[in-house]
Amino acid sequence: MYMQSFRALGVSVQVEQLLARRGILQPFPIQELVLPDALAGHDVLAKSPTGSGKTLAFAVPIVERISRERTQPAALVLAPTRELAGQVADEIKPLADVCGLRVVAVFGGAPIGPQAKKARNAQILVATPGRLQDLVERKMVSLEQVNLLVLDEADRMLDMGFKPQVERLMKRLPRERQTMLFSATLDGAVGQLADSYTRDPSRFETAPLADHEEGNIDHRFVSVTADGKVERLVEELSGERGLALVFVRTKRGADRLAGKLARRHVDALALHGDMPQNARQRTLKRFRDGQVRTLVATDVAARGLDLEAITHVINFDPPEEDKDYVHRVGRTGRAGKSGNGITFVLPEQQADVSRLAARLGHREQFEREGMRVAPARRVYTSRRGRNSRW
Repeated sequence: MYMQSFRALGVSVQVEQLLARRGILQPFPIQELVLPDALAGHDVLAKSPTGSGKTLAFAVPIVERISRERTQPAALVLAPTRELAGQVADEIKPLADVCGLRVVAVFGGAPIGPQAKKARNAQILVATPGRLQDLVERKMVSLEQVNLLVLDEADRMLDMGFKPQVERLMKRLPRERQTMLFSATLDGAVGQLADSYTRDPSRFETAPLADHEEGNIDHRFVSVTADGKVERLVEELSGERGLALVFVRTKRGADRLAGKLARRHVDALALHGDMPQNARQRTLKRFRDGQVRTLVATDVAARGLDLEAITHVINFDPPEEDKDYVHRVGRTGRAGKSGNGITFVLPEQQADVSRLAARLGHREQFEREGMRVAPARRVYTSRRGRNSRW
């Protein structure tokens, strides 16, 4: 399919040249859809899967539309997690540098004073809702001059319970502003949020996540025993690969598994919510830089982790819900690259995991290992009108 150049979409020469130096020569579909209206100052609602290039879809309009003469935050990006906030800021920074702009990320778990000092003088602010609300209520940062707002991964922001903070922050923003909302869904609570805080928005949608994944990710379901589970993981990690992200259910499980891998001469680090923020940042940096190629993480810790170099996602502990599987495996096969999603299945987990696989369209991959897909659970209505399962 023919794609327009960044210049044809309205991007400046200096920004296009920077993108080219970074190896980004043509826009991804979401960028091609969003950029013309975003650069023109229109409100935007975009439904797009993770790994589709959405960060540049809002980062480019931010640096193109914000004046370097501003001395307070003029653009605000709200992100659901500190990891995502840091990654978004890192992606915006090269663009901001070439345009003479300053970008700062603020999030919880780090000293508030130094963050506030940097944030006051930055034109672009990337923040988690809780930390930003704290800064604003303490009058350490002003949002009075923000005329461009981005809500990144709005569905996850609401799922994590940040709606009250987001709404309070919205009331402090100027009414005359450009608002862009990016989300995996634009229905339900996200749709209500969009209706409340955008004006006549342009709406864009790329391929559904399942379609996006299928062409890039090889889904595998591996039958394992409790005694042989770790050794099978070592075997999977010993092949040719880039970065590997291993998901476990608990924080303690992440630490234990990282230790077991280290004893088997596999360099691995754990990532979970009980770690101090500076330790989390050091861990992510070592993983991102490829110094350690295996990261053992819980779901919450890995939210927003967006690295194109992740070639393997391994569900050491299977996810409990369909959306968790999609989120986990969506960490690989990003930006058009191929990836591997591997799920370990103990005998007692086969029935539940098989139903999950079937619902997500991976029945054939599940049965390829010699396991059988269990019948779907029946749902019936009792005399009292309650839905029950058996």
